[in-house]
Amino acid sequence: MPTLLHALRHAAPALLAYLAVRATGLLLLTVWAHRQRHGVWPILATQWDADWYLGIADHGYARELGTAYSANNLAFFPLYPVLVKAVAAVTPGTRAGTGLAIAVIASVVAAWGVFAVGDRLHGRRVGILLTVLWAALPVGLVQWMGYTESLFTALAAWSLYGVLTGRLLTAAWLAALAGLTRPTGIAVAAAVTVTALFALRRRFRLRTLAAAAIAPLGWCGYVGWVGLRLGRWDGYFAVQRLWRNELDGGRETLRVMRRLLVYDPSPGLFLVMVTLTLIASVVLFGLSVWDRQPLPLLAFTAVLLAIVLGSGGVYFPRARFLLPAFPLLLPLALHLSRASRRYRTLALAAAVTGSAYCGAYMALVYPGAP
Repeated sequence: MPTLLHALRHAAPALLAYLAVRATGLLLLTVWAHRQRHGVWPILATQWDADWYLGIADHGYARELGTAYSANNLAFFPLYPVLVKAVAAVTPGTRAGTGLAIAVIASVVAAWGVFAVGDRLHGRRVGILLTVLWAALPVGLVQWMGYTESLFTALAAWSLYGVLTGRLLTAAWLAALAGLTRPTGIAVAAAVTVTALFALRRRFRLRTLAAAAIAPLGWCGYVGWVGLRLGRWDGYFAVQRLWRNELDGGRETLRVMRRLLVYDPSPGLFLVMVTLTLIASVVLFGLSVWDRQPLPLLAFTAVLLAIVLGSGGVYFPRARFLLPAFPLLLPLALHLSRASRRYRTLALAAAVTGSAYCGAYMALVYPGAP
């Protein structure tokens, strides 16, 4: 307990800064929504993907594949709706409120994990800056919605921290849970398994081998379960085809980017933001390689980028899909840590303001789901 309290005190500035950034975004959203006579609660707790997860918590998963596009709930991984159902059963309030509370709590745990990784690699200042930058991402509002990004980022961040501190078995179990949370959980498993396999080359240890095997169990377990439920080995991938989420090597991504940036005379602001986020992510990955980030961080972000950019599915949520890729922000955090106080203050203020505006615009103006 003393160790935990000491760690919490050490991370307190980062966590307080995180809460301040997200509270700023929530305040702007509330004011904007009030002027439009729109409720904030549905936006945060019951719409879009949150509605799918609440439906799973209420009624369970589909038993047949069907033929309708974008209609089979087996595309959504189970850990978050299971947590919503379990916690709601022993607490007052609605399942929607429970789901939102889980997301907000998970976001703080995620912020702590993001800080811990930055602090471990480059010190406390970089850890705080990394946390603020993650909070101030353009789609940062999603961190406080009934979505899985906060839970997934929390599991990913602490799994990566476990790898960096030599706790491979703990990291593997967290990776397995991440694999039960989102399809991109395989990226966390890849980071742990690749690191474990490299460690085995230097010295064989049974715990290391176990970590390599445990990390992908969550993702593989759910994919296998879907196959059994639908009575076909490729059941999960058949569901993804109905959601138009097949991998195409990035052809659809490049086609939409070219249309938005070259041929569309008036592209939507939100889609431009998504496009710029994807391009920036590729650039930041290159800088991360140049900075020689640790192997588990590079493996995680590489697989995550490959999945998001290589998908032939819908384009608009891809900035959100990259929300857990916080190691990509390390080059920016390092740059800001070495900059003057004036430059750092202006840059962070611009990021926080932009995040608040983009979040409110995404929720209240853009007609599709975040």
